[in-house]
Amino acid sequence: MNTPLRVLIVQYDTKAAQLLTRFFHGRGAQVWEAWDLGQAQALFTQVKPQLLIFDLHLPNEDWILFLRSARDTNKSLKVILTNQFPDIQREMLAKSSGFTIFLRQPFKARWIDHALQRLQPSVDAHARPRTADRPAPVVQPPRVRVPVRTKITLPYLVLALFFALAAAYILTQVAIESVQDRFVNQLIATGKQTADWMVREEDRLLATLRLVANTREMGETLQKGDAEGLRLLSLPLAVNTAEDAVVLLDLQGVTVFSAYRLAEDPAGEYAFSRGDLFFTQEDYVQRVLHGERDSRGDKFAGFTRSPWGDYLFVSGPIYDSQNILAGVVLVGKSVNSLVRQMKADTLSDVTLYNPSGEPLVTSFGMGSELALNPTSAAQILTGSDRGSQTRSLIIGGLDYLEILAPWQVRDQQELGILGVALPQAFLVRTSQITRVQVFLLITGGIILIIAVGVYLANRITRPLMRLVWASTQVAQGNLGVKVTVEGNDELAVLSFSFNSMIAGLQEGSIYRDLLGRTVSPEVREQLRQTFDTGRLRLEGQQAIATVLMSDIRGFTSLAEQAPPATVMNWLNEYYDRVVPVIIRHGGVVNKFDGDALLTFFGILPRILEPKKSAQAACQAALEMLAAIEELNQIRQSRGEPPLVTGIGINTGAVIAGGLGARDRLHYTIIGDTVNTTQRLEALTRQVLKGSGALIGHPTFTALEENQAEFILETLGLHSVKGKREQLMVYRLAPVDEKPKVDVML
Repeated sequence: MNTPLRVLIVQYDTKAAQLLTRFFHGRGAQVWEAWDLGQAQALFTQVKPQLLIFDLHLPNEDWILFLRSARDTNKSLKVILTNQFPDIQREMLAKSSGFTIFLRQPFKARWIDHALQRLQPSVDAHARPRTADRPAPVVQPPRVRVPVRTKITLPYLVLALFFALAAAYILTQVAIESVQDRFVNQLIATGKQTADWMVREEDRLLATLRLVANTREMGETLQKGDAEGLRLLSLPLAVNTAEDAVVLLDLQGVTVFSAYRLAEDPAGEYAFSRGDLFFTQEDYVQRVLHGERDSRGDKFAGFTRSPWGDYLFVSGPIYDSQNILAGVVLVGKSVNSLVRQMKADTLSDVTLYNPSGEPLVTSFGMGSELALNPTSAAQILTGSDRGSQTRSLIIGGLDYLEILAPWQVRDQQELGILGVALPQAFLVRTSQITRVQVFLLITGGIILIIAVGVYLANRITRPLMRLVWASTQVAQGNLGVKVTVEGNDELAVLSFSFNSMIAGLQEGSIYRDLLGRTVSPEVREQLRQTFDTGRLRLEGQQAIATVLMSDIRGFTSLAEQAPPATVMNWLNEYYDRVVPVIIRHGGVVNKFDGDALLTFFGILPRILEPKKSAQAACQAALEMLAAIEELNQIRQSRGEPPLVTGIGINTGAVIAGGLGARDRLHYTIIGDTVNTTQRLEALTRQVLKGSGALIGHPTFTALEENQAEFILETLGLHSVKGKREQLMVYRLAPVDEKPKVDVML
């Protein structure tokens, strides 16, 4: 009988612990849980576990001591380290101690089994750690049995064949439907053409109205009620524009003069009348008399049934020379002429209906049965029933299809209903049975396509969506994700490869972090580009750069008075403040030498002109001095001595590249410019009191117009060690600094 596996789970996260406990309980194991290091130590001594699952995020610095002690106590102990996100320092410490099996959240059963399988070949991981000359075992990805291409193309190939056969069956039956569609589209286009014609005709009537209203002395003649004068003024305009009616009304709406042409009269012959009262109650007349205006002005339109015929009128005011309303002018068009001209221009039969649906005039002939149902007429005017806008007619033994729309005039005013009809000659209709067949076939095909598409989409996109989510997490820097490998196609291989890639990224992130902490990011990028090209060395490049060196004055004496750990903390605190300033201005921290710092500007990540590198170095130096001043205030409050810093800046030619042996390189800069910068930094001890910065004449010259950003105080020529010629030196200060005397003459 097999003895149950004894498992000790040490997890800071209770949910993770419960998940692992359920897994091992399901495998018949004996499980104990602990959530802090004290409990773990007590349970380990008591239960003597065979498997220890330990959380790397446990908030206790003695965790590695516990792991080493547990392994030394039980040589056969197997250890799995868990974490939710990469912790580079703890992972490196664990690997250096021989603990190499890691399990990242989420804790899927598949990944737990995988971690347990990795434990089997190495019972004593500490005794037999994996070395560089023992390659990791190659895990074969799952074999592709059914390619994704086949999964996608085969079902749709069947569907394509099905629809090809269906299309061959119904082609002759449904093709004729397109004939009716084209006919309906043509009818709609004709209806729009007719409506546009009505708008153009209204605009033409308005143009004639303006001519009459603006005729000289028209207002005074109307005020006098001089009908003969009005005839002489308005009749030539009516004849020239071939209008059917011109009417002039006084301020009570009574006809002073009207000229109208009956339908049977030839062009240019008009009948005249005056004293007509039927215009007095028309809305479009009263609105003019009351001086109303709408969004388009003071002109209105309406329909009037007069003793001499039915007319469409446009109305407008007439003013005298004093701009006082003198009356109303009406210009009208006989509806018979309207319908006749619309039919001639649009090649369609036109009918005008009143709001109740009764025909006013039609090109079919008034004996035809054209009346609309009042309910349908109301729905057409309100637009509430789109289906009632077309209807079939039989006129003279011919089938017509009529489209109905509101008869609108100026400012969307509705006078009735406009009907436009075309004959349905040569139009063949499909039978009701054919329509049912087409509907059922298309509906069945769509449902089948949707069903197959949804099924295939789920099968294909579900693992792809998991990969997309995991890829997004990786892009955001989360390397603790994994995807489940399912199936036996390319998606399974892709998931397997993705997990392998994440494992490589997790290991690579550790090395990148170590490299990024050892050298600056710019140098790291230069290393990457150099290795990509296959070169083993960083080839030197010459450039005009600005070099900055800083040094803490008297730091050796300070270090002698304090323990090494305290001195290390002082330096780290100091560099935590000045290094970000340098990086923010594009500088590259090249070397830390105790309390001394070497930085250069204008080479990496790209070469800059000397003016820009000199400006960046000077700005960085001033911000460094400000940061050091803030730090010294904090140190003074703690009773610690201040860190007085001298900074030297110089601009000139340098050689930048890899310096060292084939197997060990250091990216640095060399040249006389670097030596001169060091001399300038050392000179601060002689000419400056307290922290400060000196620049050489090359930097002063390189600044060019940027000199205005700083106070550059000339300190004269100075001799320095190792230089035959004297150096012209300037003290660097910001332009807003208060004048102070801190120069040692």
